[in-house]
Order: sequence, then C-alpha cells, then structure tokens
Amino acid sequence: MITIKNLRKSFGKLQVLKGVDLTIRPGKITALVGPNGSGKTTLIKTILGLSRPDGGRIVVGGHTLNGDWRYRSQVGYMPQIPPLPENLAAGELFEMLRELRKADAPPDPELVEAFGLAGQLGSPLRTLSGGTRQKVNAVMAFMFNPDLLILDEPTAGLDPLASRHLKARIRRERKAGRTFLITSHVLSELQELADYVVFLLEGRVRFDGSAGELLKTTGEESLEGAVAELMRSEAIE
Repeated sequence: MITIKNLRKSFGKLQVLKGVDLTIRPGKITALVGPNGSGKTTLIKTILGLSRPDGGRIVVGGHTLNGDWRYRSQVGYMPQIPPLPENLAAGELFEMLRELRKADAPPDPELVEAFGLAGQLGSPLRTLSGGTRQKVNAVMAFMFNPDLLILDEPTAGLDPLASRHLKARIRRERKAGRTFLITSHVLSELQELADYVVFLLEGRVRFDGSAGELLKTTGEESLEGAVAELMRSEAIE
C-alpha cells in the first residue's frame, strides 16, 4: 500500500528524516512508534502530502507522489488535534465534506450511534467537549470508505466505551482489507491492534517487522517493554 525509499526531510539545519526506507503492508495494521522528536509526525505529513520531502520517493497505492494529490481520496486521516471550524455544527461539517468531495457518502450511522453523537450533530463544534470532538474526528476519518487510514493518537481523549468501539471498528475494517498506520503513546493499546511495528528513532527506521518478532527479538512480553528495550539498546550503541 505504501512504499518509501530513502526519504529525507530537513527544517533548516535540523535533519528530521534521514533516509527512511519503509513498506506499509496492505490489509494490515502497522504501529508507528518512537520517542518524541523521532520524526513520526513529519513522516505522516509527507505521506499525506502536507509536507514536501527534500529527497526520496513515496508510492501510495501504486501512485508515486509528485504533486498530484488525487490519491488522497482513498486516504482517511485522523489527526491528533484536528483544525475543526469552530462555528460549524458536526452535521454541517460532514455535509461540507460531502460537497467538497462531490460524493454521496454520509457519515456511518453505526459509528455515529456507537459514539452517541446523534443528539449532538446540531451543536457547534466549539461547544463540544474534547472527547466528543475526537469522536467527530474519528467519524470523518472513516467517511468515503478509504482504503488507507492514518490515525494519529486515535483514542486520545476518548472514554473507555468509545475507545472500545473505535478499536472494534479498526479490527473490522482490517478484516475487510483496509490498511492502517497508527501512532499512539498508549503502547498497550497498539499491542492489541498491531500486526506490524515500525520503530523510528532520530529520523531512521531502527525496527520494521511483526509485533511477535519484536517481542521475540527483545525478549519482552509487552510492546511497551520491547520499545523501551530498543531505546535502551540504541542509547548504548
């Protein structure tokens, strides 16, 4: 689904991505992990076309990114802090997206019901709690039946029930063949979901393999322990 070769990105003198080589397997859930400042956000933004790399190549769904962003129609994105228009109601926001896409794809009623959003679709976004806004963010990501979903801290701010509904939906979509790239600081949550783990440190991929392989390699029983061990071993080197 995504192939990245020798991806490089700098901001001034700060080199953030230092020759990233990576393949995101289709129909699987890949967890992108690493400490703050490792380059995760920059990597996601380059995949989405929100940041132009200095060098290297990105291929998404067979399309090489070269300034033509039509591939984005098949990508659902859930940012950690979405820049939502405060004056609009959630229902108006969904309708605006449909008009922009020129697509008759209403928000999934099952997800709206699971999140308890039906009674709040007419309320301005500025009046909604952080958790409710995150639910709106999740519903937007799943609109238009995207083949690829990029979810950045998707359960941040969600109550346990909403988090459970979202994770169940992710699993169901994975079974239907959707591809996921997920970042989260809640590594126990990623361990529930991830088929593969990519560990990014100082702008380079230091591990790319199955979750089971990572646990076996590090001798740890949890993803949190395995990532901590990777960070410790890299610090020693």
